[in-house]
Amino acid sequence: VQLQASGGGLVQAGGSLRVSCAASGRTPSRYSVGWFRQPPGKEREFVAGISWSNGSTYYTDSAKGRFTISRDSAKNTVYLQMDSLKPEDTAVYYCAADNHPIVTMIRRYSYWGQGTLVTVSS
Repeated sequence: VQLQASGGGLVQAGGSLRVSCAASGRTPSRYSVGWFRQPPGKEREFVAGISWSNGSTYYTDSAKGRFTISRDSAKNTVYLQMDSLKPEDTAVYYCAADNHPIVTMIRRYSYWGQGTLVTVSS
């Protein structure tokens, strides 16, 4: 599976941004896609995940109510819509996938996109 993340950029606090993760290659039917982020100087952390087969989702507390993860099966693409952005959301956002239900642990994901930078100005 190859993943291509895109859509990052500079946005003011309170604004919105949508990042995309396009998948190509072999895509097992039971795989899940997770969005992670790595703020400057900090460790990578899980943000949200979606099951490709049934569309079930999972969010961390920091993402609940502000971020929405979705998928477009026809385009083999997963999106992360981010609203009410805060400066602390500034990070490189990565998508990852693997053939298992949604999990939050980084080491459980074998396939990673290259990351896209989201900068939220105050």
